[in-house]
Amino acid sequence: MSGPIPPRGDRTSYVSANEVAERAGVSRSAVSRTFSGAGSVAPATRRKVLKAAEELGYHANLLARGLVGEPSKIVCVIAADVGQPYHAAMIDRVTRQIQDLGKVAMIINTGGDEDSVSQALRQSLQYRAEASVVLSGAPSAKLVQSCLANGQRVVLVNRTDDAEGVERIWIDNHKACREALALLRRAGCARLACVSSQARTPSMMTRETAFTEAAAEVGVHIDVTRIGPTSYDTGLEAARVLLGRSDPPDGVFCVTDLLAFGFIDGARNIFGVEIPRDLCVIGFDDVPQARWSAYELTTFRQPMDEMVARIAELLTSDAGGSESAFDALPVWRKTVRMG
Repeated sequence: MSGPIPPRGDRTSYVSANEVAERAGVSRSAVSRTFSGAGSVAPATRRKVLKAAEELGYHANLLARGLVGEPSKIVCVIAADVGQPYHAAMIDRVTRQIQDLGKVAMIINTGGDEDSVSQALRQSLQYRAEASVVLSGAPSAKLVQSCLANGQRVVLVNRTDDAEGVERIWIDNHKACREALALLRRAGCARLACVSSQARTPSMMTRETAFTEAAAEVGVHIDVTRIGPTSYDTGLEAARVLLGRSDPPDGVFCVTDLLAFGFIDGARNIFGVEIPRDLCVIGFDDVPQARWSAYELTTFRQPMDEMVARIAELLTSDAGGSESAFDALPVWRKTVRMG
């Protein structure tokens, strides 16, 4: 059979593998092996199948493969606050890496709370995903175990969960926060504050707690402010509150760069504070905007490339229940004065 195929009147009817097999003059199983990569296919047969598939406009049904027990090649990326600079960059790199592995990245946008993240994991089971990478929120341990029982790999990034059988990738926030405290004290800062968020994500809560505990160890009190969501406006409002006091801080640690940007603009534009002469500010994440001349923010860089490479290793290995820790490296710019 050759020649152009007339358009289908029924738009809900897809080209089937049987039609490809008939047009190519091969068996149905040869078509399946060609697109699944499972089993050997003679080069001549593969060329016939691919030619017929292109002529017919055939695309393999990955969901159908999952329904019959074959790996679907779908990897769900579960995230919240996807518009934030750090999250957007992480999602971009993770999804590109997943695609480079020949898999399909499915982004599920959540609210970050346990219920919405758990619902996202349920969706991953419904689509027979072979793995889920959780960038935001903390799913219930029971649901995680259900995923593992169904043969799905679960990778938790910067989550504090202690679920058995999952892969964990995390940043040593305690080490970074101790160093942030040391940088501020070395700069001569005596009245310290921490700008956090009401989002209360595991990463931000850990940084807030770690910074406060590190200060307590050396007898320094920390003023912690949580005014709103993790946003530029929250950082701006935190500057209004903290710097409007009779005894304002002279050193501030912001748990994300985005909060730091708002805080710096508030300090300069509302109170006329000169940074770093009058006030030192440290952020966390080292998003691209941190290098902008308007900020030149001293911050901590998460080794995103190394973390994504580790995710790729976990998605292609047989290991289970591993844990990988990374250091956030200090990046000295111009918002902290030299001690």
